[in-house]
Amino acid sequence: MKITIDTRSGFCFGVVYAIEMAESILKEEGRLYCLGDIVHNNKEVDRLNALGLEIINHSDLKNISNCKVLIRAHGEPPSTYKLALKNNIQLLDASCPIVLKLQQQIKIGHKELKNIDGQVVIYGKEGHAEVIGLLGQTNNDAIIVGSLADLDKIDFKKPIYVYSQTTKSPGAYKEITVEIEKRIKQESNNDIKYIVNDTLCRQVTGRERQLKQFANENDVIVFVSGRKSSNGKFLYKSCKQENNNSYFISDIDELKSDWFINSKTVGICGATSTPRWLMESVEKKIYKILK
Repeated sequence: MKITIDTRSGFCFGVVYAIEMAESILKEEGRLYCLGDIVHNNKEVDRLNALGLEIINHSDLKNISNCKVLIRAHGEPPSTYKLALKNNIQLLDASCPIVLKLQQQIKIGHKELKNIDGQVVIYGKEGHAEVIGLLGQTNNDAIIVGSLADLDKIDFKKPIYVYSQTTKSPGAYKEITVEIEKRIKQESNNDIKYIVNDTLCRQVTGRERQLKQFANENDVIVFVSGRKSSNGKFLYKSCKQENNNSYFISDIDELKSDWFINSKTVGICGATSTPRWLMESVEKKIYKILK
């Protein structure tokens, strides 16, 4: 049996930056608050908790002061920075540069559209940390759509700028934007200003193509990811489409021996929030199962 760990799976640079920042502070001070899960992987969060990282939510932030708080790669809305200033909280900003750029794009786009009675439309998962941060750039005035069924929220007779959560599927984003264009033509004779912004993270979209090939090269795929990870769900779905013998796990105790019967090759891969050490633990566990 040959087992291969995908060399391109694992933390994206935004997550690496956030974790390295957290580890540096924890090494010096032994304690650090983080606003929300630093990464959507419970095993990595548990590891950092053991080092002194304490996860807090926005309600907790209102009740603390004179301390340090890490902002994770997903980014935050302007209200978080205002509250931190009010409570004398030192924010350690590990927001992903790609997310920060998108926040600025949406802020500028919203300002332009206010002058022409237009709408900012964000394709993403409602309630997702990144989407909350993006929504905040519009004073919570943007329209969030997660599927074609949500497009009824849009007024197709008004100008529209569309943006996407950085980790969404390119195919799904295209489907949404094409349908919006179709409805604009139906309802306003194509006279409406309509701009589709390319805001997807290339690290995630590039992995999709590579993982499809990886899935085809192996008899069995074990996809390792936290269940909260949006890009984990997206990338796993891509693997499953290419190789029906693809299995999603969050930890080694979810592995099943019957997955590997009559298989010669196993590929292990994961999300941009999956730590390398966890994939290596999965590899060791599979070898034990096969003995």
